[in-house]
Amino acid sequence: MKIAILGASGQLGSDLRECLNGHELTAFTREDFDVRDQPAALEHLTRIRPDVIVNTTAFHQVDLCESRADDAFAVNTVAVYGLAAIANRLGAKLVHISTDYVLSGDGSRPLSEDDAPCPVNVYAQSKLAGEYVVRNVADRHLLIRTSGLYGAAGGAGRGGNFVETMIRKAGNGEHARIVDDQIVSPTWTGDLAPQIASMLDNDLEGLFHASAEGSCSWYAFATTVASLCGLAASFTATTSRAYGSPAPRPAYSVLENARLERLGLNRMLDWRDGLARYLQVRHGIAPGAPHP
Repeated sequence: MKIAILGASGQLGSDLRECLNGHELTAFTREDFDVRDQPAALEHLTRIRPDVIVNTTAFHQVDLCESRADDAFAVNTVAVYGLAAIANRLGAKLVHISTDYVLSGDGSRPLSEDDAPCPVNVYAQSKLAGEYVVRNVADRHLLIRTSGLYGAAGGAGRGGNFVETMIRKAGNGEHARIVDDQIVSPTWTGDLAPQIASMLDNDLEGLFHASAEGSCSWYAFATTVASLCGLAASFTATTSRAYGSPAPRPAYSVLENARLERLGLNRMLDWRDGLARYLQVRHGIAPGAPHP
């Protein structure tokens, strides 16, 4: 299979490059072309004529999206329309990554693909608009919602990922306030990438949820990171209201991988197992005793 990955230097894109290296793979980064530049995207993709285009690009700085809505929609919606049109022209399947944030998060049960979306911030609105584009424009598509991504490429990049930020703060003895009323399923890209590879191998199409099993608050996630690293963290639980982020977040955006389960193809692990494996791979920290 000929596969093109867009955003190949990002957290998920980097892990997908490893998982899909058995295919005829072409990796594109921002240095090759800006996803908003449709003529450039068409030129590069036409040159290789892939069977599958995997789009991992996004404008995903949630708070910044509130003041830069034009940029958020340019990348997360308009550029996606361009990719869908290119995929149709080339007869390719478009694989697009979306987010748990498109759901309202005002409940207390895991949300399946059948639950109605209701985005609460600009980032989520732009991503949901991108979903509608994919579903209504792309002749063949695989739309994947996931949650709380972190990966090695993010750990090495500007700003790092959440896990690396918590390790740095705990290691330096820095105090941090972390919200305890937003419940998510932190997902290691090292687990998600092989799940996506399996979905491609099985020629799946349509909307699927694919995130780590189980759930926790960001505060619980942070304290678990510190504990597994043997660090005495100075973290304090706070509320979303007290934290005061510019963009509201869903209170409970846990995804149920319902369609994968029904097909017997759900290979996503518990978030704690993913975190332990990430710490082992990136920092050489041996996994501790199994969690209850």
